[in-house]
Amino acid sequence: MQRVGVGKGEVLAVLEAQDGCLTLDARFDHRKSSQPATIVPSPHLQRELTGKYLLGADTILIQGGVRLTPEVSETVRQTARRLIGLEIVEEDSQKILLQCLLDPSSFPAQRVLRREYLFAAGMHRDSLSALDEGDLGLAKSIVERDDEVDRLYFLLVRLLRAQVLNPHLSEKMGMPLIDCLDYRLVASYVESIADCAVRMARSIIEFGGSRPPLELMDVLRLVGRESYRMHDTAMKAIFSKDLGLVDDVLQTNERVKALLKTLENSLSGEPPVVIAFCSSMASALGNIVDFAMDLADIVMPR
Repeated sequence: MQRVGVGKGEVLAVLEAQDGCLTLDARFDHRKSSQPATIVPSPHLQRELTGKYLLGADTILIQGGVRLTPEVSETVRQTARRLIGLEIVEEDSQKILLQCLLDPSSFPAQRVLRREYLFAAGMHRDSLSALDEGDLGLAKSIVERDDEVDRLYFLLVRLLRAQVLNPHLSEKMGMPLIDCLDYRLVASYVESIADCAVRMARSIIEFGGSRPPLELMDVLRLVGRESYRMHDTAMKAIFSKDLGLVDDVLQTNERVKALLKTLENSLSGEPPVVIAFCSSMASALGNIVDFAMDLADIVMPR
């Protein structure tokens, strides 16, 4: 007991895990310890700052041996805006101090993941509407919304890592550690679905809102609807752990792959600009279908 700093009369916390195991913890009050991190400005400042945030650093100090340049300050501000809860609390000519004001116990990972998915699903749905209507304004709004998905993705990664590093927090949040691994993968696939929606939106903008011939549009519409239904069903299966929904995703996959093959064969003889546009849209939709399959593969009976 001396090795862990527990003496006679100390109060211990007794925690019961979901598997029935009991854990004695000397840190009865579970006060949050500070995790300071220092970064020396470099060309990789944005990546380093994001990395410290994802690793759970509560306090991040940007400090070099000389005066910080305006470019460094602007990079720090832009990066902090992309990371939920990270705020600049002190700044002078030689240092910038950032602090993460998040309390992990106030942000259930399930809720953050649902919110991330709602954004990504909305972007996918709107990209199909922008395609159908040739709406450039809607397509541009999809590109702008991608930042919010990234913010939620980074937040979720930070929360999941905090739970893995602190099993007591995982127990408190009611999420087994094995689910943290699954949610990390799911969050990545959801973020990738949003990226595919952005690719479609940019293709629509580049194509000027014009639509390809009717027969090609019909196939794209059908693939779009089926791809949306696939990843929506896969996410419902993840939240409900319903294996019956997984079967629906698997069956739909075969039909969508056949449609994509039909689209590819129909492009023969079309103008290059039409081929380029349809190929770009088909590629993004095909990727979403693949991510839906990856999501379905995560669903396991509990």
